[in-house]
Parts: sequence; structure tokens; C-alpha cells
Amino acid sequence: MKFKKYIYILISLLYMDLVFNLFAYKEYLVSSIINISLFGLLNAFLIFILMSIFSEKVNKIISYIIYTFLWFWYCLHYIFYKVFVSPFSIALFRQSDQTLKFGKNIIISILQNSHIVLLFLIPVILLIIFRKKIKFEKISLKNIFIYLGLFILSIGIYVGNIFIQDREVGSAYNLYFESNNVSLNISRLGVPAATFLDIYRCIFGIDEKIIIIENEELDSDFVDNENVQVEVQYDYNIMDIEMTSLNEDINTINQYILNETGSRKNQYTGMFKDMNLIYIVAESFSEIAVSEELTPTLYKLVHEGFDFKNFYTSNNLSTIGGEFQALTGLYADNTILSSWRGGLAEYPFGLGNAFKNIGYDTYAYHNNSAYYQDRNVYLKTQGFDNYKGCYNGLEKSINCNVWPQSDVEMIKATVSDYINSDKPFVTYYMTVSGHFYYTFDGNYIANKNKELVDHLDYPEEIKGYIATQIELDRALELLMNKLEEANKLDNTVIVLLADHYPYNLSIDNINKLSSYERDTLIEANSNNLIIYNSKMDRVSVDKVGMSIDVIPTVYNLFGIDYDSRMIMGKDILSGSEGIAIFKDKSWVTNKGTYYASVGRFESNDVDVSDEYIDVINNIVSNRVAISRMIVENNYYNKITIK
Repeated sequence: MKFKKYIYILISLLYMDLVFNLFAYKEYLVSSIINISLFGLLNAFLIFILMSIFSEKVNKIISYIIYTFLWFWYCLHYIFYKVFVSPFSIALFRQSDQTLKFGKNIIISILQNSHIVLLFLIPVILLIIFRKKIKFEKISLKNIFIYLGLFILSIGIYVGNIFIQDREVGSAYNLYFESNNVSLNISRLGVPAATFLDIYRCIFGIDEKIIIIENEELDSDFVDNENVQVEVQYDYNIMDIEMTSLNEDINTINQYILNETGSRKNQYTGMFKDMNLIYIVAESFSEIAVSEELTPTLYKLVHEGFDFKNFYTSNNLSTIGGEFQALTGLYADNTILSSWRGGLAEYPFGLGNAFKNIGYDTYAYHNNSAYYQDRNVYLKTQGFDNYKGCYNGLEKSINCNVWPQSDVEMIKATVSDYINSDKPFVTYYMTVSGHFYYTFDGNYIANKNKELVDHLDYPEEIKGYIATQIELDRALELLMNKLEEANKLDNTVIVLLADHYPYNLSIDNINKLSSYERDTLIEANSNNLIIYNSKMDRVSVDKVGMSIDVIPTVYNLFGIDYDSRMIMGKDILSGSEGIAIFKDKSWVTNKGTYYASVGRFESNDVDVSDEYIDVINNIVSNRVAISRMIVENNYYNKITIK
């Protein structure tokens, strides 16, 4: 009967992991099944011992506590994933204010996924039902040693399994000893093993392996322009940097950067030199909402400036992650949020600082709380000294007592701050009108624009979403009209990208608006990037790009001196390889798509070698790891720009 109790524990663990992965990640690798099963084997022995070493009454109480905790822990992971479409990690407890802010959304998600919550609860229910058939009495000291021996043996089997696997990116060995990715840890190792790694790394830190690659720039033929191309050998966008050697991490970053060639300048270098810049990160903006009929200004900006055909706004840590990537050109990681929010690192290559250093005035605005997620702190590290949001000044000019607040009102209230400036300016907007939920009775903006979408033959959720994007469109229309009235439109560049795709829309509803079938991991993130000036000719760009590539692209267009080796994003208009990176280290290039959780590459009708896949895997891992190390070590503070 005691052995039956162990079997029940093991089956319970494997069952809950199976439920989580089937409903969250959909697919399993054979190696993942082995990893999860073997960790379940040792985990079950540990739980069995904890449920058997005290008196019968205490053992029964401990059993209920353990099973209730397992139910809670799996539900926490699953509901968090459903709300934010990002994996939960221990580090996010430090960002509890963000979770509390969306308390209502979490409750709604629990109700919407109550069937999954109940599926996780089944082992607890069965434990209660069959409590009289399960022996909870204290086991003898002899048996304790026997089970401890079996526990140690199962650890040995699990560790042996780690070491006999291939040591490629994403293997068990790689995830334990060389890299850190919570999403990949969960899909490849299971929730319990991922939790163990998460706790360990929160306490002892992460020592990721950086694989130095001879990173030669590729000739690009992805940029098409009617103008005649002139063969020119362009210099690299690099600077004379003095590096210091302080610790192992700093030395690793130095070595990585020195090995990089950087990206070249190109025919578009300095195209917008000395112009004004309005840089917008738009809440939940997606290309699926762009139409000539309903959002004509967005349609115009998308198709009459640089027209990026293969751009992705990788959903990574929701809005704060998207904003971090858009402002720094670095890849967001949950371990860096505290440093980012606390203003503990310097960003000389951040948006505001880069322009302020060449004499621009800087302005920043957000139409929700100015203090939420410490935006007032991290925007200052970016060089935005004139930041205004609700409750630090903007509430005097817009209605901050509704949800979400109006982008139109924000533009109307702020444009006079900078539009008549004698100096060039860079203005940053983080919008909020596009925020979920997309219901007419709970979303102020959706209800405001309800009449404009009532005629559409879509579910309320889709119509509500489009209504919020109409607000963004009207805000842009107002902005352009104000710029034209002030004779500033021709001398101003508008850049717009999303913080993330509208992940609260179901993938079925996203696909009802999409021209092709999308998945939630990769193609839901396919999006428009707007870089527009009223005097430019349209330029079509087929090269793959993502959020972290926007900053270096903008700097090159404005002729700003920066070091392309020190920003993990790359100028999309340069000849460097275009790579879009996703939350589990999946990636897209112009040659195809790699799904990291299952190790599958889907080619775009071109011959691709295993070596190419390995190289891109290593580049992706390096860029993610170096981004984290730059922030955690305040690396930019340790260099001197000559």
C-alpha cells in the first residue's frame, strides 16, 4: 500500500505537468517527456518521505498541504500565462504591484479557465476521496533510509540523463548549466524542475555560457527602392570605447563586444539628420487593426514611409518588457526588471540620452498613472527629464478617472509643450487606449468609439479591440494636423511600434482579422513598424526585424553616433542578419522559423544547413544573455566613450 501511495504521487505530478503543457504549450518533445518523468520520479520520492515520517495525523495534514500547494502552484503558472502570455517566475514576485493592478483581469481569467483549474484540482479531490485507502502511518527508520536511498538513486538517474543528452541549445544540459530561459525550462523540463532552477538562480544568480562566433555581416538584398543603388563601401557604426576589466561578467561582455564587427552604415545613414522625432510605443497595437476604412492615418503611415514586411513585436514580459526593448535595444529578461524599474543602471544608448547628447529637448508622456511600474524612474534613466503622466500633471488636462484613458486627449493636451520649440525635439509617448479588456461595458475607449464599429460582423471582443485602435488612429491624425499647422510636419519623423500584440484577444479572433493563419508563439507577434516622414518616398523592406532593432535603425537614420556592438538589436536597414527572437528563444530569419520548445526548423523554401541553425541558436542565446549581463552589471557605466 505504501508503494501504491508513491505511485499515486508520481502519477499526480506527471498528470499536472501534462495538463499544463497540453493546454499552454500544446507540444512535447520525446526528450522533454523523459526529463519530466525522471524529475517526477525523484520529486515523488521526496514528497513520499515528507508524507510518511511523522505521526499518521500529521502526515495526513502534510499531504493535504502539499497537494493543495501543487494545485495552487500549477494554477498560478497557468493563469499567469493566460493573462500575460508569458511564463511566471519567482523574480516576478518583486513586481507584485503589476499583478495586483490586473487583479480584476486575473479573476476573470480564473473564471474563463475554471475547467483547467478543476483539472489541476483532481489529484487533491482523489486524495480526499480515497484517504481511508491510503496509509498515512509513520514509516520505520529502516524504511526511511531505504526511500532516501531510492531518492538519491533517482537523483543520480536524473543527473545522468542530463549529461548523456546532446549539449545543444535547449538541451537539459544547456538549460541547467549554460543558459536561462523560464519558458524553455518549463516546456523542456516541466514546472517542478523549472521552479527548482528558478529558485536556485534567484538566490545564486545565473552564469550563462557565451559562445563567441565569428559574426561576419551578410550582404542584404531585402531593401527595395526605386532609386538607383550606388555601390559604396560603408563604415561600421562603432565608436572608440575604453573598456575596464572588473569581474568575470564584465570581461565576458568585453570579449563578446570586441569579437563583434557591428553593423555598417548604409545609404539611409543620416537621412533624417537634425529632424524632430516623435517615438510612440502603442499599447497592444497590431497590424490586424490597420485598414484604409477604419484607421486611415495608421494605414497611411504604414504604407507611405518605410514599409516593413517582416517585423515582429515579440511579447516578452508584457508592457514593461516591450517598453524596455523599444527604448534600449536590449532583450528583456525577468531578472532585470528590478534594476530597470529602480533606475539602477545607466543607458547612454537609450532613446532620450542619445538625442539629448546632440542637443535635442526631450519629452515623455503616458496617459495612465505616471508612477505605475516606476515609469517615472526608468524614463529618467533614459534621459527624459520632462515626463508627464496622470497624477504628476497630466490629470489637469485629460480625464484620468476612466479606464483606459484617451490617446486623443493626451496628444491634445501635450503637443503644445514641444511643437513650437526652437530646438529639435524628441518626444516619447507610451499610449494606453488599446488596453484590454475589449468589452463595451468595461472599456471606456471601446464604448466611446462603439458606433464606428457597430456595423462590423464580428464578435464584441473584436469590435471592442478595433474601437480602441480607432482612438490611436484619431490621436495620430490630430498629431499630424498639429504638426502641419506649426509647419513642423515635413521636419518631423514619426516612429511607432507596439509594446506587444493584443494577447488578450483569443487566437481565433486574431485570425478572423488576419490574412493568414497565426499561432500564439510566433506569428501573433507579426506587426507593423512605422517610420514615416511626409517628404520621403516609400521604401519596402523585406528583412526580418523586431522591437530591439528599432533603436539602432532610428539612430542610423538620424546619423547619431552609437556603437552597434553594444546594442543587441541591429539596424534593419543594414546588411546584418535579421533575427526576431521570442520568449522561449524561438526565432525567425528570412530563411525560416525555429521552434525552440520542440527543436523544429521550418524553412522558407531555401536550403538551410544544421550549422546555420546552430549558429543562429548561439547568436540568439548570446544576445539574450549579454542583454541581461549589461543591465545587471551596469555595464555602460564601466566604459568610457572617447
